[in-house]
Amino acid sequence: MNWDAMDFDWNQLRGFLATAEEGSLSAAARVLGLTQPTLGRQVTALEEALGVALFERVGRGLVLTLSGRELLPHARAMGEAAARVSLAAAGQAQAIEGKITLTASDMFSAHFLPPVLSRLREVAPRLELEVVATNDIRDILRREADIAIRHLRPTEPDLIARLVREATAHFYASAGYIARNGLPRTKADLSRHDFIGMGDNAQYIAHLDAIGITVTDEQFRVSSANGNVAWEMACQGLGIIAMSDEVAGQTPDMERLLPEMEPITFPIWLVTHRELHSAARIRLVYDMLADMLSQKP
Repeated sequence: MNWDAMDFDWNQLRGFLATAEEGSLSAAARVLGLTQPTLGRQVTALEEALGVALFERVGRGLVLTLSGRELLPHARAMGEAAARVSLAAAGQAQAIEGKITLTASDMFSAHFLPPVLSRLREVAPRLELEVVATNDIRDILRREADIAIRHLRPTEPDLIARLVREATAHFYASAGYIARNGLPRTKADLSRHDFIGMGDNAQYIAHLDAIGITVTDEQFRVSSANGNVAWEMACQGLGIIAMSDEVAGQTPDMERLLPEMEPITFPIWLVTHRELHSAARIRLVYDMLADMLSQKP
């Protein structure tokens, strides 16, 4: 190892990598938790230490120079190595304390996690639990979350995934909606009603078509990518929605449509990093989540 060749601050390289990935000093400063002037000084210091210009300003953004582009893959490799060191160290931590970040969809975070968090607070009161409620998939490999609850099985080899169970969903509508528009009794009836959109309407339409319900864009008059908002829209009588039976069961005024229809099923996967799973606090939360979420209501 040529230690003399490493005559720059690794924090400066981290600042360069974040700026290159985020596209601006302001965005990079936010993700690193630094002020923009501090990050700017780090990048400038790295340029001076290496004797090359890494960025050039174009309008309000920054563009990598040729030297910056050549350095970037090496910086990424160092960043990934640093993340592995952090993961390995975290995996050795045996104290049942500290911060754990969980990520799940907004609906799952609001309706399924609170009882689990309450139990965790009783068992491990020194844990600090943060829930990132998002329908985007958090990148566990980059430590954006310690544990994720997903409806798709991850394929990354460094992740551990456990199938907790298969959950079910049906179509629901409010009593007010049914009073105004009639009660659909067949899939053909459903095809003539309004639906609540929940993000990608084209994908939703394809799913409906696959189970014999044919609808068009015009039947999605209101929509929201936020599941809780979409559910409230349905509760207010704005249309029909496909919803988890457990969530719908908490709202007695919502009526299940076509109860004899085969339920829509979706898996619940619990995911963490292979190395993190050896940390006592991660293992405790992971196992408690698996145990409590596997229990059907």
